[in-house]
Amino acid sequence: QVQLVESGGESVQSGGSLRLSCGASGDPISYYCMGWFRQAPGKEREGVANFDTDNTTTYADSVKGRFTISQDNAKSTVYLQMNSLKPEDTAMYYCAAKSLPCSLDSSAYNNWGQGTQVTVSS
Repeated sequence: QVQLVESGGESVQSGGSLRLSCGASGDPISYYCMGWFRQAPGKEREGVANFDTDNTTTYADSVKGRFTISQDNAKSTVYLQMNSLKPEDTAMYYCAAKSLPCSLDSSAYNNWGQGTQVTVSS
């Protein structure tokens, strides 16, 4: 089991950057696939990126080239660097963990943080 707490969300203008953090406690995050998800009002929760136990990464097409997921196992923290932000990136962003195999399907995860709000204005 791992407990997750997101931080770093705020309001930013289009084209700006933010870095989200997900601090973990409990099991080492290296045991898990770690994912970032987002959910906008009235929309389904969607996978943004994940960091696999073999250190490979996967991104949704909508964020490729703009977002980067990284992980610092010593600090038990997962990051999501978001660059070139667009209004359509506005959402509540969640960190999540699951055992293998990795997935960008939110329904496959049952270990979630509380979320942090990202708002991108035009």
